[in-house]
Amino acid sequence: MPDLKRQTNRRCSLFATFAILLGSQLDHATAFRTIGSNFIHSKPSSSLLPPLAAKSAMIDDGFQYSLGPPESGFSIFLAERTKKVHFIRHAEGYHNVATEQTGNLDCLLRDENGTASSHELHDARLTSKGIAQADALRTYLSTRPSGTRSFTTFDLVVVSPLTRTCQTALHVFGEPREPGKPAFLTRVDAPPGSPEHESGIQIAPPRFLVREECRERWGRYVCDGRRPISEIAQEFPNFDFSEILHDEDVFYTEHRESDEHCCDRAVKFLEWLNKRPEKCIAVVTHSSFLRHLFGQFGEALHTDDREDLQRVAGNCELRSVVLCSHGNKDGVNIDPLMPSLAAPSTVILNEE
Repeated sequence: MPDLKRQTNRRCSLFATFAILLGSQLDHATAFRTIGSNFIHSKPSSSLLPPLAAKSAMIDDGFQYSLGPPESGFSIFLAERTKKVHFIRHAEGYHNVATEQTGNLDCLLRDENGTASSHELHDARLTSKGIAQADALRTYLSTRPSGTRSFTTFDLVVVSPLTRTCQTALHVFGEPREPGKPAFLTRVDAPPGSPEHESGIQIAPPRFLVREECRERWGRYVCDGRRPISEIAQEFPNFDFSEILHDEDVFYTEHRESDEHCCDRAVKFLEWLNKRPEKCIAVVTHSSFLRHLFGQFGEALHTDDREDLQRVAGNCELRSVVLCSHGNKDGVNIDPLMPSLAAPSTVILNEE
């Protein structure tokens, strides 16, 4: 990935703003991926861990210190400047099957006389296998201890506006909380089989917030364009689309988004996440976006950790990290994502 490598070198100043740490450096067991319904866990770094640690995301939600890149091998961050972010790549889509069957990406190009939106793989949906992957991840999260609970809960789920990520989020997390409705007015039962469920404890479902910033690298391939929001919102009625500025897909073009632009918006997305009040956030997104995000971090980590952070994510893979703000961009205003300005349609030249 030479282009991303140049981006990494160019962005050495990122470490003055953020650190991204694999969750496994804190709890030894958060990096895993799904293949079908099978989960592969990262290997614990200590044989003295309690049995619970093999399944937990953040054993102590009140942690004060975390591991990181400096020469000493450690970093210390104020707990108030950290948040857990659980990145999830969408489950298997029909475009994934098509490229695997053909062995190339030509099947994702628009027909010579057609439009991207008329292609059968435009804004591709999940396959039945993909839905099963998402359901399996939901089952896993319902039995993975976090904090004082026997299951993992989230304050916020951020979702790319493409159909396959919306489907993945719905199957992994269930119906979201209605936009604008406070958590204390929306209660659902804890996951079936959990001690909390047996005790009749109810919890608030997370809010689903849709953001363009975490969508797939756009352009050229029809699967990475999206339908109008007015159409998508009808299919996912309780998703919060209020921060999407354009109904039509104003970002998709015949040309692929540059590596540099994708890297830049990935960092802008981190800045936006950093300003959110929630402390435990899930992000349902895409493989190329994650590659452009994580490829800019981890250069000072141990080789194994860096490779685990930067490798290509599998379908429905959950990669848990801790986002640590260094505090020097906490007050920066985040401008909304906007398309590049087109050339003017009329130009008047002054004749001498």
